[in-house]
Amino acid sequence: MVVLNRIYTRTGDDGTTALGSGERRPKYDLRIEAYGTVDETNAVIGLIRLHLKGALGDGETVDRMLARIQNDLFDLGADLAVPQRPDKAERLRVLATQVARLEQDIDRLNADLLPLNSFVLPGGTAASAHLHLARTVCRRAERVMVELASQPNEPVTDAAIQYMNRLSDFLFVASRTLNDRGAGDVLWVPGQNR
Repeated sequence: MVVLNRIYTRTGDDGTTALGSGERRPKYDLRIEAYGTVDETNAVIGLIRLHLKGALGDGETVDRMLARIQNDLFDLGADLAVPQRPDKAERLRVLATQVARLEQDIDRLNADLLPLNSFVLPGGTAASAHLHLARTVCRRAERVMVELASQPNEPVTDAAIQYMNRLSDFLFVASRTLNDRGAGDVLWVPGQNR
């Protein structure tokens, strides 16, 4: 259990922050950037949920899914904050079952969507536009995680990267669901303004 009695500690005043292992790293460190961008994704999802407060039908369904995802993203942040080490006991890790749950949610929402004939522009309802924002932040988090994983001695679990990859897909499908199952999508018209 996490206990936060004191919010400021002054330990980061020197430009470093502590990983969950206690190791201190510069605040610009790639691992810090990775879990910080995961946290940013979570914050945007919080904004989306404000637009879904009291929603019924698809909005209520998406809101329940997003509530689970927000908790998963904290798991993912904890996963990234404590790098795997062969000689250390395992900490909280994102699991393949969490990735599978996202896939099930994507399939459930996608089953009733209208087919796409064009790329979708961010827009439609406020919640859908914010879902597109969350999707782009999520993709950035995934890119940072992949870059981190490519560094020597910077392990990132496959499930963590897979989770962020599926999450961006989920956010896209959810945006279409909230745009009246795709009927209210804003479609790209190539060269429209030439």
